[in-house]
Amino acid sequence: MNTHEEDLGLVHDVRTLVDRRAALGLFGGVALTALLAACASPSSPADTATAALTEVPDETAGPYPGDGSNGVNVLDDSGIVRSDIRSSFGASTTTADGVPLTVKLTVRDAASGDILSGAAVYLWHCDRDGAYSLYGKGLESENYLRGVQEVDASGTVTFTTIYPGAYSGRWPHIHFEVYQDAATAVASGPIVKTSQIALPKESCALAYAEPGYEQSVRNLAGSSLASDNVFGEDGGIHQLASMAGSVAEGFTASLTIGV
Repeated sequence: MNTHEEDLGLVHDVRTLVDRRAALGLFGGVALTALLAACASPSSPADTATAALTEVPDETAGPYPGDGSNGVNVLDDSGIVRSDIRSSFGASTTTADGVPLTVKLTVRDAASGDILSGAAVYLWHCDRDGAYSLYGKGLESENYLRGVQEVDASGTVTFTTIYPGAYSGRWPHIHFEVYQDAATAVASGPIVKTSQIALPKESCALAYAEPGYEQSVRNLAGSSLASDNVFGEDGGIHQLASMAGSVAEGFTASLTIGV
C-alpha cells in the first residue's frame, strides 16, 4: 500500500518544513530535539540497530588530547579506564568542581547502524575555567576530566563528569576518540574516529549562571555554533547533543554517532 505524504505524521512535517540548520538558530538544540522527540513514534531496538546513520564528521583532537600525539600520554596510565572522570587519579586526587553532567555517547556503524561491539571511547574536556588537565598552567600534574570506557550491550558509554566551561574562540564542546577496543585505546593504537560533541546553548546558559562559570558567560555570548571553527560548516547538526535534566539534578547529554 502506498503511503501518502499527509499520512507520515508531524515529525515528517517538522523535518520537511524546518531546515535543521536554520532551526539551530531559531529554536536551539534542546528545543528542537525535544519537539521531535515528543512527536516521534517509539521505535523498536531492532529499528534503531538497523538504521543507517550519517557518519559523524572527523574533527581535530585539539592541542590538548593527552593521547601522546602532543606531548603527554595519559592513555597508558593505570586508572584511565573509568566512568567517573571528575577526579584526577594516580599521584593526585583533585576533583574538578562544576555543575554535574552525565555524557551518554552511543557508537554505531554508520553504514549499517549496528552496534560496534567491543569499541572503546576516550573522552576529555576542559574544566569550568576552560583549562585542560595535563596542559593548563598549574594543571600539569592533574589528569581529571579524562577517561576511557568500552561500550555496553547497547553500544553506549556513560561518563560522569562536570559541565565544561566556554573558553574564548570556541563553542562549548567535548572531545572524543573511538577505538576498536579498550586494549587498543590504552596502547595508543589506531584511532577509528576523532570528533567533538557540541553542547546546546540553553543548557550552557543555565550552567554558566552558577558560581565559578563567570568567564564562560562572556565567552558564550561572544561565540556561536555557526561561527565556530569546528562546528560552523554545518552548524554541528551531527554533533549537537540532546540535553535533559537541570542544574539542581545535573544534566545528561546524549548523542548517537555513526563511525
